[in-house]
Amino acid sequence: MTNNDIFKKLRVALMLRDDQIVEILELVDFRISKSELGAFFRDEKHENYMECGDQVLRNFLNGLVIHLRGTKENPKNPNEVLAKHKAEIPVKEGVKSKPAFSPKPKTDLKKKPAFNSKSKKTTPKIQVVEKVQFKNGKNKKS
Repeated sequence: MTNNDIFKKLRVALMLRDDQIVEILELVDFRISKSELGAFFRDEKHENYMECGDQVLRNFLNGLVIHLRGTKENPKNPNEVLAKHKAEIPVKEGVKSKPAFSPKPKTDLKKKPAFNSKSKKTTPKIQVVEKVQFKNGKNKKS
C-alpha cells in the first residue's frame, strides 16, 4: 500500500475536502497548493499523477492530530470536530434522504395454539417394512 493509497483512504474516511487538507497541513507550517494535492489523488496512470512522499504524509498526520485533538493549551474533542465536518457537507438536491426506519405495529396476529402432546390421541404405529437381515461383507461368527 503506497502513501497515496493511505492519503486517499484517510481523506474519504474523515470526509475531508481539499481546502480542509490544505488547512490541516498549514497547522504544521507545511504549504501545499490544491493542484499539488489533487495530483496525489489521481490515478497512477494519469499524466499529472504525483507520488506522495513520506514528508507530505508525515506532516499531514501530525497536522491531523493537532486538528482533531487540539494542542495542550487548547484541547478539542475529536468527535465534535468530525461531527462539524459531517455537518458542513452539502446535501445534493436530486437525492432524497432515507426516511427513518419505523417498524409497523403488528395488529392482525392470530395466536396459534401451543403444542400440547397430551391433547393428541396416540395411535399405534403400523410397521410398513418387514425386518430384513442384511448379510454384507464377511461372515460373522456369532
